[in-house]
Amino acid sequence: MSSLADAIVQSDLDVAPLLLPAQILRNDAQAIKAAHELAQVARLQAAKRDQQRKLPWSEIEQFTRSGLGSISIPREYGGPQVSFVTLAEVFAIISAADPALGQIPQNQFGILNLILGSATETQKRQLFKSVLDGWRIGNAGPERDTKNTLELKARLTADGVLNGQKFYSTGALFAHWIAVKALNDDGKQVLAFIRRGTPGLRIVDDWSGFGQRTTASGTILLNNVRVDSELVVDNWKINDTPNIQGAVSQLIQAAIDAGIARGAIDDAIDFVKTRARPWIDAKVERASDDLYVIAEIGKLKIELHAAEALLRKAGQVLDQVSAAPLTAESAARASIAVAEAKVLTTEISLLASEKLFELAGSRATLAEFNLDRHWRNARVHTLHDPVRWKYHAIGAYRLNGTLPNRHSWI
Repeated sequence: MSSLADAIVQSDLDVAPLLLPAQILRNDAQAIKAAHELAQVARLQAAKRDQQRKLPWSEIEQFTRSGLGSISIPREYGGPQVSFVTLAEVFAIISAADPALGQIPQNQFGILNLILGSATETQKRQLFKSVLDGWRIGNAGPERDTKNTLELKARLTADGVLNGQKFYSTGALFAHWIAVKALNDDGKQVLAFIRRGTPGLRIVDDWSGFGQRTTASGTILLNNVRVDSELVVDNWKINDTPNIQGAVSQLIQAAIDAGIARGAIDDAIDFVKTRARPWIDAKVERASDDLYVIAEIGKLKIELHAAEALLRKAGQVLDQVSAAPLTAESAARASIAVAEAKVLTTEISLLASEKLFELAGSRATLAEFNLDRHWRNARVHTLHDPVRWKYHAIGAYRLNGTLPNRHSWI
């Protein structure tokens, strides 16, 4: 039996997500409060879940019941439409407690923004209402063995039959809607919304990454899946006009990385204060009195605060440009602001999760503490898109006025 077949047999295929009533939050303050409440719960067993690859089902259900899943839905459709600043902070708060829990719904928000930009009015009302009612949206976009992340082999025929295989399908195992990117008979990209349980749809928990271990970002198999034509969004249309699709997606990615950095620094401080021994040459009673350790913690905090400041600025820019008709220039301004934040959140998440061990000492490497999860999570999550290309996009824009490419990674 192949490894994929083994995974299908051993996966969580038979674990159906609950559909429970969800609150509808009304403002940014309520969203921040709900995020802190969820983080408080999620933090308790986050290390254990990571060690055992135990999926955060109850935490995801709390995320949905609390109303956090619908905070970006526009007011005209019944949602609270929180600011992008708040959206980023919500993801940072949750990810500081458990970044896998933060990553699971990240694609839902990117897809909600895509619906807003390219779906019909009927589709918007149906899909937004379902999310307000507690439905979750999972991702089925990227594929293996393709030339790049934009290439698609999945096909949706004119008579509504979908075939293909997906990977990196974050959120799908927990979802009620599976949003599948495919090419139609005209070779144009569409986004098909498939209800959980549809014949021919199989969700496989075969994610084996060494970080973000409990996201279930595995395989989706699509074998002659019948798709309702009314649930096929012509998302190719979004590229016909300036948009902030990539900037919104990247803002959430950056927020998750900021959360990872917060969690790593908090754990470093706690370990130094409660468990670490001072170095003999420091001639102090406590590791927390070591002048070099103090300076390094100060430096980490400064770099974290710088990253958080750029993250807030990026959210503010997105709030500004989305409040007016988008132009190529305003969309580019949003993408560049988010790219600058993404550079710093990537770098501080990696630095903080590595410095933790240097400052806390060899005892911090013991498996009982599972502190290596911070670096593993940072290393895996920051691989979504290369920061070296962020530097290039920022430099080209600042130096030569070159507008960045328009896709989900800028």
